[in-house]
Amino acid sequence: MPMMCGGTSPPIEADEKIQKICDSVKSQAEQKAGKTYDVFTAKSYATQVVAGTNYFIKVHVGGDDHVHLRVYEKLPCYGGDIELSNMQHSKRHDDPVEYF
Repeated sequence: MPMMCGGTSPPIEADEKIQKICDSVKSQAEQKAGKTYDVFTAKSYATQVVAGTNYFIKVHVGGDDHVHLRVYEKLPCYGGDIELSNMQHSKRHDDPVEYF
């Protein structure tokens, strides 16, 4: 389904590509949270097309705990770098992944 630039997609089940993105920003997330995560498994995500792509990712971090990540992927012409833009803590499995 085509997505309008600036809008977010409906939630999608996380796949291998999204898990690799999470793996690449795990150390940034741990630094921002001030703790380490033994579990860091992507569960679902939504995307937002801007001058690149924002990924809003729900990540299971152990027990009943989840975090939401906003990860920005630059356009390939700007290097295609991936960086953690923001993070929400104290999320649950049933909390929806939304723009933040």
